[in-house]
Amino acid sequence: MTARLVLGVVLVVLQTALYLTGTANSNAQIAISAAYLIGTLASKLFVRPRPLGQSFNRVWGALVGLDLLTFSALQILQGNSGTSINYTPLFALPILVASVLGSLRLALGTAAGITVLMLAEALLSYLKGPVGGTPYFAQTALSGVGYFAIAWLSNQLSTRLTNEELRARQSDLLATLQRQVNELVIESLPDGVIVVDGRGSVRAANPAARQLLGSQLALRAQVFDLNDEVGWRPLVSLTRLCVGTGHSQEEDVTIRHGNEGPRRVHARARLAAYPGQPGDSLCVLFLQDQRELEARVRTERLASMGRLSTAVAHEIRNPLSAIAQANALLEEDISDPRLKKLTTMVGQNAKRLEKIVNDILNISRVQPYDPSYLVPTVPLDTSIHRICSDWSTQTGSQQRLTLHPGDPTIGVRFDTEHLRRVLVNLLDNARRHTEEQADAIQVFPGLSDEQHATVSVWSDSPPMDQSVERHLFEPFFSSDSRSSGLGLYICRELCERHDAALVYQRTVRSARGQATEGNEFVVTFRRAESPDNPPSAETTTTPWQPTLY
Repeated sequence: MTARLVLGVVLVVLQTALYLTGTANSNAQIAISAAYLIGTLASKLFVRPRPLGQSFNRVWGALVGLDLLTFSALQILQGNSGTSINYTPLFALPILVASVLGSLRLALGTAAGITVLMLAEALLSYLKGPVGGTPYFAQTALSGVGYFAIAWLSNQLSTRLTNEELRARQSDLLATLQRQVNELVIESLPDGVIVVDGRGSVRAANPAARQLLGSQLALRAQVFDLNDEVGWRPLVSLTRLCVGTGHSQEEDVTIRHGNEGPRRVHARARLAAYPGQPGDSLCVLFLQDQRELEARVRTERLASMGRLSTAVAHEIRNPLSAIAQANALLEEDISDPRLKKLTTMVGQNAKRLEKIVNDILNISRVQPYDPSYLVPTVPLDTSIHRICSDWSTQTGSQQRLTLHPGDPTIGVRFDTEHLRRVLVNLLDNARRHTEEQADAIQVFPGLSDEQHATVSVWSDSPPMDQSVERHLFEPFFSSDSRSSGLGLYICRELCERHDAALVYQRTVRSARGQATEGNEFVVTFRRAESPDNPPSAETTTTPWQPTLY
């Protein structure tokens, strides 16, 4: 559009200059040039056709027609105006517009129309004066051939450029899609990915990497420097070694940050731009938390140990029963106190071994939660009262255990024997880590904020080490050498079997008249509408008074 506007200005200036100098004796060409300029200016300001390189529309067709009429009129009138200016080169403009924006047929049609107009002008000139008509016809024919060539070549170039632009646009779309997919994959990777240059400046990092780095700077800043934190220096050294040697590096490093403990990370460095290429060399760091690797290895080891332990437990059970029976028979015939002490020791260890065997076998018996399985409804408060009473009597922990009253109308979907095993395991754990004091162990049945039935077993035992708490519910893990490490694991499996949840937390309770911090295990049950068996009168506790055993 700008070229047409400039051309209109040039035509007006040219025709005005010719008229003022007396070269042209007619002002018709000035009027035509001025009309062309006004039409071009109006089309630029108000019509605004689609830009070149898109599609041909009616506006461009009208503009091509305007060009043809204007240039034809100027060419026809130039003979009568007394000037010998040839305006035929201007016909290349509408041909180019039609070739670039339209089809090949439209371009050749425009060239044919212009050729016909020029032949008509040549014929009129010949009729007025036949002398020298042949060269004029030859020149017109040659110009027509040139116009056809321009139309064909321009259309071919335009088609090729359009196809290239389309392919480039499709490539950009595919590249954008691929980049978005890559970003999504990298963002969701459990391993950390960091793009860093040779100076230690981080260009990009996914959320997992920022969590591994741990600093608030890494969590908040989009771009940061590994040299800003002392604990990140091992990563800087690994990056410089990778960039300096041009080879991939792999190393176990320790990241220290803030008040948190050191974090062991397996780091792999790969070059993204090799030395010798323009620009800085970029290094991609892949960070993998060693704790996850250890957890994966531990899970595989536990699975194999579980299969082996179950097989061994089956083989041990029969000889163990024979040893226990033989020891019982032997104990009946022994009167010597020293031998009596030995048989008692054998019996105690046989019972301990039997408990370990039963725990191992119980692991294989626990099944996952099945919604179609009809679990009986038990009254929670009554069942807890009975289980706590039996346990305190068997272990002699009447003074140590306090049972707080609950709602006797609450029923839960849980097998009675499984509920007993869960509570007894939790109470045994609490007893193992508390002293013989009042309120050392407390049981709280009740409702959670979401109105789920719960029972909490609290003890005034010391806080657990972080390493112990992290693996608390894993099988064969225990801080006590006398424990099999299966109690809490079985409790959690039984809870999940009945769509319940078992969690650990550190809480403060009132014990011996003062606020005391302790360990608490909370079981959240699937609540039933009403229990199958209403609580009996002789086992119902007084709502306002705790029960001491």
